Amino acid sequence: MYLKHEIGKIGENIVIKYLKNIGYVIIERNFFAIQGEIDIIAKDGQELVFIEVKTRTNKKFGMPVDAVNKTKQKHFVRTVKYYLYLKKLENNFVRLDVIEVYINKEKYKINHIKQII
Repeated sequence: MYLKHEIGKIGENIVIKYLKNIGYVIIERNFFAIQGEIDIIAKDGQELVFIEVKTRTNKKFGMPVDAVNKTKQKHFVRTVKYYLYLKKLENNFVRLDVIEVYINKEKYKINHIKQII
């Protein structure tokens, strides 16, 4: 479990660098609520982007995006709605993305899937 958590954090750090390099502004990381967690909340122009990061070292258990199943999507959407309500941001343009990170030794590959839900 510890290794899985560490790999996830490494993936999130890679994604943060990637997002900053393409001009996103990072608003928040690891927002927790009873409904679930949002890995990264960022601003892309006028859009508020909620990002689920999935990191893998191999494809043994399938593609990372496959882990964002219907149940995970439902929790993700509920958490986003709660965040918007809590921060009084309901009238913003919103996008839900998944970013896959494949790590192999010191190399990595990013696959940014916009508007997943």
